[in-house]
Amino acid sequence: MKLTRSLGPCLGLACFALVHTPASAEKADSLKETVIEAGYSEIDGKNSVRVLSKGVQLVRGTLIVNSEKAVVTEAPNGDEFVVLTGGVSKKISFRQKRDGGPDLWVEGEADRAEYNQTTEIVKFISKAKIRYLEGKKVTQEQEGEYLSYDSKNDIAVGTNSTTGQHVDGAGRVKITLQPKQTN
Repeated sequence: MKLTRSLGPCLGLACFALVHTPASAEKADSLKETVIEAGYSEIDGKNSVRVLSKGVQLVRGTLIVNSEKAVVTEAPNGDEFVVLTGGVSKKISFRQKRDGGPDLWVEGEADRAEYNQTTEIVKFISKAKIRYLEGKKVTQEQEGEYLSYDSKNDIAVGTNSTTGQHVDGAGRVKITLQPKQTN
């Protein structure tokens, strides 16, 4: 099934402008239509819930998001909350071009992702990893059990537990920065 509709920021997790970086997700993507394909969809109009499953792919400009399942809940005021999950041995994944250069990208994966349109916070939960690339070269990478980005307040959080709270002795968040090339 193919859905073509501007779902606003809905799945348009174009807020994948993720973890703080000087070059954010390509702004032009927010002006593009959102196309979602899935093997199965179920729409509950009474409760304003859309469930897409059996291999979900969202494309919005340069943004591509893949997951096994997506649940979109719409509040009475029209705001949407999205939960994306991977399948058995699969993760949700995304890739998007960044502004600031011809071949800059951000990509990542996690077991689960959540996006709240009202707060404009995107969360990557369980075995989350985000990479910034120049072409194929990774320039920055962040890993943790929980990575989130609040685009309204430009705040990125990484923690060692899926709750978003730090747990003593539960591991660490890892950030790897590559040296800048000098010409």
